[in-house]
Amino acid sequence: MDHLTAQDVWTIVAASLVLFMTPGLAFFYGGMTRVNSALNMILMSFVSIGLVGVVWALWGSSMATAPAMIPGIVGNPTGNFGLGQSISDGDLMSAGFSATFAIITVSLISGSIADRTKFGSWCVFVPLWVTLVYAPLAFMVWADGGLFAEHGLIGQRLGEAIDFAGGLVVHINAGVAGLVLCLVLGVRRNFTTRAEHRPHNVPFVMLGAAILWFGWFGFNAGAATDAAQAGRIWVNTLVCPAAAMLGWLLTERLRDKHPTSLGAASGIVAGLVAITPACANVDPAWAIVLGFVSGVACALAVGLKYRWGYDDTLDVVGVHLVAGIIGTLALGFIATSSTGRPGLFYGGGLGLLVTQVVATVATVGFTALGTFCIAWVLKRTIGFRISESDEEAGIDAMVHAETAYSLMAGASGERSGESMASASPAGGEDPRV
Repeated sequence: MDHLTAQDVWTIVAASLVLFMTPGLAFFYGGMTRVNSALNMILMSFVSIGLVGVVWALWGSSMATAPAMIPGIVGNPTGNFGLGQSISDGDLMSAGFSATFAIITVSLISGSIADRTKFGSWCVFVPLWVTLVYAPLAFMVWADGGLFAEHGLIGQRLGEAIDFAGGLVVHINAGVAGLVLCLVLGVRRNFTTRAEHRPHNVPFVMLGAAILWFGWFGFNAGAATDAAQAGRIWVNTLVCPAAAMLGWLLTERLRDKHPTSLGAASGIVAGLVAITPACANVDPAWAIVLGFVSGVACALAVGLKYRWGYDDTLDVVGVHLVAGIIGTLALGFIATSSTGRPGLFYGGGLGLLVTQVVATVATVGFTALGTFCIAWVLKRTIGFRISESDEEAGIDAMVHAETAYSLMAGASGERSGESMASASPAGGEDPRV
């Protein structure tokens, strides 16, 4: 019997860290919603673990890896059905690690459609999207022979796209999907009345951000091949979100006169997103610059939804899409020579930048089309949005028959968290806008 190697142990630890990120995201998102939809938001993340975990074991992992069913595009869903081939090859740990990436990607999307989505429709959307959008894109970027990989159609002509831990596959993918869904579903009630949609529990948001940052070290460093690379990734995953947090807080201070806890948490996530595709291929000094730029850019971007009228509830577009694009394209400038294809600032010319731009544009187009088709069918068949009365009353009580909080009010007995909505902040602007 083979013994566990250090790499095996680290893969197990890293996969566990990445899985822990989804409950962290549940707290992050749950705290950002209104009090009467907090449980629904948390449950959308948790149910994604169940749905994606099953799909990935049955056919998702097979579709994301070789052999191909459609060359360059997607793997054969029956080639490793039920992970049978992984069992034979002794490679179940790799399949498990990749499953956690699919889980967190789907969970990220849910933040764009908080407060107004049918839970049953979400449970149908998740397996369809993982099957038709996520798994094929993972194949195109990461699989041997994938479209953007070294031996793929685009990779052979322009060179391999660099996406070490998921700038394309995870964050741009989730950000575009979130944008499409929020456009299909439409805006919430009183969308422009920002006071009604302020976060109900900022400590939950801060806790969620802390868990995400902790888990992200496994997310980025899980695929490290040696100690030197792991060290670079770990340090970059520390300093990039640190700088992004400072950039976001400085932007708030200059624009709003008040740096906020919510801004700090959002800045951390923006920096984590930006460093994800670049974590193994940039120096720490450039990671700091990347983080600061992404923090400032995302702090400005989250307010665009009010100007342009798309209701991205929890800023999936403003953070994950924007920072994902920044981190992916930045490689064209700051990738070190260790990649074999240095960026422009390291004397590599425009070749890598062109590759990253093409991969980004193709990802946006593929995800937008696939997500729209799924959302349109669901909207036309089973419906995708709850009724206006249920939205006003709150999803937690109307759909799940639960409330997030219960308070004892003396002789009056138990008062549900539903009544706490009146105790939520009733005035002021969204501090991030």
